[in-house]
Amino acid sequence: MDLTFSPEQEALRSRLRAWLAENVARSGLKGPRPRSVDLDSETIARYKRWQQRLYEAGYVALSWPKEYGGQALDPVSQAIVNEEMLCAQAPALIGAMGLEMLGPTLITWGSEAQKRRYLPKILTAEEIWCQGYSEPEAGSDLAALKTRAELKGDCFVVNGQKVWTSGAQHADMMFCLVRTDPAAPKHHGISYLLIDMRSPGIRVRPLVQMTGERGFNEVFFEDVQVPAENLVGRLNEGWQVANATLVHERNMLGAVTQSQQLFGRLLALARSMRRNAAPLSRDPVFRQRLAALEIRVEAMKHHMYRLLTDRQKGRHSGLPGMINKLVGTELNYDLATAALEALGDAALAARDEPEALDHGFWPYEWMFSLGMIIGGGTTHIQKNIIAERGLGMPRIR
Repeated sequence: MDLTFSPEQEALRSRLRAWLAENVARSGLKGPRPRSVDLDSETIARYKRWQQRLYEAGYVALSWPKEYGGQALDPVSQAIVNEEMLCAQAPALIGAMGLEMLGPTLITWGSEAQKRRYLPKILTAEEIWCQGYSEPEAGSDLAALKTRAELKGDCFVVNGQKVWTSGAQHADMMFCLVRTDPAAPKHHGISYLLIDMRSPGIRVRPLVQMTGERGFNEVFFEDVQVPAENLVGRLNEGWQVANATLVHERNMLGAVTQSQQLFGRLLALARSMRRNAAPLSRDPVFRQRLAALEIRVEAMKHHMYRLLTDRQKGRHSGLPGMINKLVGTELNYDLATAALEALGDAALAARDEPEALDHGFWPYEWMFSLGMIIGGGTTHIQKNIIAERGLGMPRIR
C-alpha cells in the first residue's frame, strides 16, 4: 500500500495552506461552523461569503466534472482540502448538504437542464439546500413515507409533512421524497422532487433539541405546486435516487476529519486537567483509554484511505463503504463520553455557566453525537444493511 502523495497533490496542499493562512482570519468567523444551523441572518451571510471565496480560489468540489464547475481532480485532492481546512480551523461550508449530498446525486441522476440550473448555485452557496426525507411515521422505515404529490398538468401538487429537517428554516431549496403512486409496492411509487422553499403553502416550524437549539424542523406542505421539470430520475422510481443520496449522506456523517478534531480536543482537555497531582493524560487508566480511542481514530483514517483508493480506481466500495457512518458516529459518541467522564461534575454545567470547562463544549457534543447515531439511518438500520447487503446474511422476518 502506497500512502505517499504525488508532487501535484503536495503542491495543492502547499498552495491551500498558504491561502488559508491568509484568508481564515479575514472571514470574520471563528473556527469551524457550529453544528447547529440555528444561526442569525448576518452569520449565514458571512458563511455564504466564505464559501464563495473558497470556491473562487479553486478549493470547492474539486472532484466534480469541469463542465459543472469542478476541476475533475481525484478524490485524494478533495481529501487533502478537507484535512488542511481542519488543521487551519477554517470555517466549514454552509452549503455542505448541497455539495456533498445533492450535487453528486444530480451529476449522476439529474437532467442536463437540472445540472445547469442548480449545480452552479450549490457551489457558491447562493442556494442552500435541506433534505425532505423523514416523516412522523417514516423514520427508520423511510419507504413508509406518505407525503403525496399528484401530477396535475405541468405541476406536482404536494401535501403532507416532513420532520427532522435540518436547516429548513434557512434553506432556499429542498430535495424531497414524495409518494406519487399510493397503489404501488412500498419501495416503488416514490419520486424525488426539488422544491423551492419559498413556494406558497410551505410552513416551517423549528424543533427545540435537547441541546437547546433549533437545528431541526417540521415542514408542512399544503397544495404546494412544484414544476414537473423538478422531478429527478423517473416518475415513481425515486427510491434509487434516494439511496444514492443516502450513500453520500452516510459518508458525510461519518467523516474521519470530525473524529480527528474531537480526539485532538479530548487530548488537550486531558492534558489540562489534574488527577492525583498530575495531568489526567498521565493517569494510567485514562491514558489507556486515550490510546484505545486514538487507535480507533487511526483505523478510521486508514479505512477512509481504502475508500479513496476504491473511488480512484472506479470500484464500488461495497462493505467498506457501508460501515463508514456506523463506525464514525459511534466513535464520536465514545470520544464525547470519555470527555464527560474526565470532566466529572463539571460536565453538568451548561455552556453559559461560569463553572463550564472547555466553554461547555463537551456536554453539547455528547448530546449532539447521540443525534448523529440516529440521523442518516440508526445504528440498528446500518447493521442490518451491512449484514444483508454487505455480508449476504438472510433477512430476519
